[in-house]
Amino acid sequence: MEFKGKTPLLFLALSFGVLLLFLLNLWYGSVLISWGDVLLSLTGGETATSNSIIVIQYRLPQAITALSVGAALGLSGLFLQTLFNNPLAGPSVLGISSGASFGVALVVLTGSFAGFDLLMPGLVYGKFIMVAAALIGSFAVLLIIIFVSSRIANIVVVLIIGIMIGYAINAMVGVLQFFSRSMELQAYVLWGLGSFSKTTLSQSLVLSASIGLLAVISFRFPNALNIFLLGKNYARSMGINTKKLQLSVLIISGILISLATAFTGPIAFLGLAIPHIARNLFNTSNHRILLPAVILLGAFVALLCNLVAKLPGYDTSLPINAVTSMIGAPIVIWAIVKRSKIKQN
Repeated sequence: MEFKGKTPLLFLALSFGVLLLFLLNLWYGSVLISWGDVLLSLTGGETATSNSIIVIQYRLPQAITALSVGAALGLSGLFLQTLFNNPLAGPSVLGISSGASFGVALVVLTGSFAGFDLLMPGLVYGKFIMVAAALIGSFAVLLIIIFVSSRIANIVVVLIIGIMIGYAINAMVGVLQFFSRSMELQAYVLWGLGSFSKTTLSQSLVLSASIGLLAVISFRFPNALNIFLLGKNYARSMGINTKKLQLSVLIISGILISLATAFTGPIAFLGLAIPHIARNLFNTSNHRILLPAVILLGAFVALLCNLVAKLPGYDTSLPINAVTSMIGAPIVIWAIVKRSKIKQN
């Protein structure tokens, strides 16, 4: 892969920024820990101190999760915007995030009626059940979308069906919320605000490895996606199996969204905003550049948001969606305005 002009410097700066923000996430928080103690904790020099426990069991999984989920949402956002040729396409557009929300709502809001309560402190597998429910819900919607896309050639119709599925699922979640108890409702609302701190170290490593594997697989498609941007008919004339390409990209995007949402809750605006930032920062629509760019930018922005969400002196953090929305919403608005001006000219 050859990069020209300022592109190598931008990639180098982004890589350094991701590394710096990752280390800052390990150092900064409600309890201030010296850089020396952070490094000792990471290298195994300290294993039983309170500082080591904070770094290894809390901050390290949170940083790994933020990095992985940011990369996943940035990559899935780029895929969906290319696939639908729509700057507003994002992780929530196909109803996959709504499917994950429905799975969690089903087990959290109705658990007490079935004789178990996921909020019980003694319930060891409560978090695992929530993650499994989110994955099942999101994969169920993904399978519906794949089934529809395999029978309907028009990708715009698939998009509309995905949006309608999302609306239907949100309606069912609303009904569950109406009949739920206040304790379960509060737990579900907190989950819906999104957080990178819901994973253990082992869970964050599994999440990171899964997303990394999907990212590697996605590097098979840059040339085909570049041709696809020029139109379906042109892509077919160049020997591209557009139906297979659409299905493959849709599956990868859906799995990325499912994993991210299951482990962190729905994270707003990252999937929408990151591709726009990448296109304007690198001034290109070439997917050979954009694919690594959105992965690095997604990781960078997610780590930055996680850092901003931390409140020094407090045991809690701001909801991550509050931070991502403040950063992402203006970017999306700017992208829409810029796109409309280009069309007018």
